[in-house]
Amino acid sequence: MTTTQTVEDLFNDGIERYQAGEAADTLIPVFKEVCDRAQRNAPAWTCLAWLYLIEDKPALAYKAAQKAVKLNPQDPQSRVNLAMAMLETGQKGVRSHIEIIQQLMMVPELSAEVEQSLADGLKRKPDWTSLRKVKAWILE
Repeated sequence: MTTTQTVEDLFNDGIERYQAGEAADTLIPVFKEVCDRAQRNAPAWTCLAWLYLIEDKPALAYKAAQKAVKLNPQDPQSRVNLAMAMLETGQKGVRSHIEIIQQLMMVPELSAEVEQSLADGLKRKPDWTSLRKVKAWILE
């Protein structure tokens, strides 16, 4: 990573590498840099939380997801990440986030994005218990 790349280029490069199947552990530093350089970039925090979840780092995922939700409360993926991190760290209050996600999922574009993300998560980590629970709750 180099600081000569713009934050936007760095973010887009990270997304492309993720979509190409690159491992989450190699992408975490990319998204950490984006978050460090653009601290109010909600999508970057959302991506970082997701990568932490994939890498079994729920405490770090929780902090990143909290930041993402604070910056953009209407993003269902941020709330999915937060709900999963809460489940994985044994925290209470998951239900309220699930209810908000269900409301946000009424928007077809948002619903399609979240469903695609959930499918991708299960493809990368088939035994992901918290993802299976959240998926069942929001798609019931």
